[in-house]
Amino acid sequence: MPNALFSLYDKTTGGPEFATKLSKLGWNIYSSGGTAKAIAALGTPVTDVAELVGGGAILGHRVVTLSREVHSGLLATESDCDIAELEALGLPRIHLVCIGVYPLAEAVNDPEATRESVIEKTDIGGPTMLSSAAKGQRIAICDPKDYERVYEWISAGQPDKENFIQALAAKADAMVSEYRLLSARFHSNKKHDGWIGTLHTPCCYGENRWQSPADLYEDGVIEHSSDPLAITNFEQVCGSAPSYNNFCDIDRVLQTITHIAAAWDFNYDEVPCIAVAVKHGNACGAAVGSNGWDAIYGMLRGDRRAIMGGIIITNFAINEMLAIHLLTSFEPKGKRRLIDSVVCPAVTTEAIDALKRFKGKCRVFTNPALAGINRNSLNVAPLRRPVRGGMLIQPNYTFVLNLQNELLQKLGPAATLSEEMDMLLAWAIGSTSTSNTITLVKNGELIGNGVGQQDRVGACKLAVKRAKEAGHQTNGASAYSDSFFPFADGPDVLRKAGVRAILSSSDSKNDNLTIEYCVDRKVSLYLIPDSVGRGFYGN
Repeated sequence: MPNALFSLYDKTTGGPEFATKLSKLGWNIYSSGGTAKAIAALGTPVTDVAELVGGGAILGHRVVTLSREVHSGLLATESDCDIAELEALGLPRIHLVCIGVYPLAEAVNDPEATRESVIEKTDIGGPTMLSSAAKGQRIAICDPKDYERVYEWISAGQPDKENFIQALAAKADAMVSEYRLLSARFHSNKKHDGWIGTLHTPCCYGENRWQSPADLYEDGVIEHSSDPLAITNFEQVCGSAPSYNNFCDIDRVLQTITHIAAAWDFNYDEVPCIAVAVKHGNACGAAVGSNGWDAIYGMLRGDRRAIMGGIIITNFAINEMLAIHLLTSFEPKGKRRLIDSVVCPAVTTEAIDALKRFKGKCRVFTNPALAGINRNSLNVAPLRRPVRGGMLIQPNYTFVLNLQNELLQKLGPAATLSEEMDMLLAWAIGSTSTSNTITLVKNGELIGNGVGQQDRVGACKLAVKRAKEAGHQTNGASAYSDSFFPFADGPDVLRKAGVRAILSSSDSKNDNLTIEYCVDRKVSLYLIPDSVGRGFYGN
């Protein structure tokens, strides 16, 4: 008869029930301590694993499975020699282990965590048995989601046994690696770090078509990201297979739309309807409105040339009327706008039919969490960026501009409420665009985004140029600069274009020149210290 060994910290996720099902299939069940009691409580025969080990459990039952008797049963091969030795020792060959480890992540993430509290919740026996089971090519189960799948596989006669067991072994090895990494990161005070993920979606190609294969992985092995806005929580409901670039753009535009939502929620205690269009990660159209139609209308008025082939995201559902609005407004009669992807909380079947284009390439992604974005929706996970030979790690972009911040200087003539709202929208867009950036907003609509420039005055000129080429009047617009102006030439470009309000960071040695220029020419100037609110992004 085959033998299974159970050791579960959490007995409420179906482990004892799984053991009962195996027992009914003729398996011998071994366990210890509380796990054995939970299994026996279901009327299932169970043998205490302490009966296998010399001398029984020791050190307050903390050392039971860390024994040669258990690991011999996991590592013995099917050779005649190994089988004979196990028989001579009176030890069973263990064919399956089902392990639920101590909640180390919970202990590590506790704000009151101490060395002692983390050590107390550090499992040694469980991960070690998983490692032995993986090496011994046993059935290694570390995830409750696999209980039913393994039971059905065993019931079906264990088809494709080698590959099935190998997949479970690899998962166990990955889980143990992640578990050990938690301990190493905590006890080294992050001197040692790393990342473990699980394949979620293969990409049709990488950043360029010749960069293949490319894949999307999700955080973790068993417990994945709890972030409702994680990219892996977006469901593709139509369109061709996504590329690496599609996922990058969705990630970028999530930063922009959540920063807009956070800014409005924080400053006005409400979140309007928001629509943002991006091309290569940078906003080329964005607007807020009291309803979805107005938000889309303002967004489409941005840079219609750049929007073509871009990605559009909203925090409201898309119905057929809004889908047609996206496709046809401002287009010549009979023409449809080319859109690469639409990302929204929900979409109707009729809207999907309207959005489909030649060969079904328009991708539509949904995530209900988008409908509730607010000040708590910013990505707070540390940012990791691969560099040659290593990894850069920094906090995420979590600064939110507060117009009432006591550090925010308000110079020159007082800005109107409309100008302040425009500066706030410009900030949310510009601080999530590739720096150096100057962003122009007018009447709640993005009209020009001068991104990725090597000098600030050049970014000012580009923002004005893009706005005018898109058919906008820049007179009366508000501007945001993602860092301080080193000279007054940038504000000069903006003022001559008719900009009436500028938001920037301070701390340039020439701040006085910018201040004097704006005050003398009656331009509202808002300054936040560079150390507090500089908006560099994607450097």
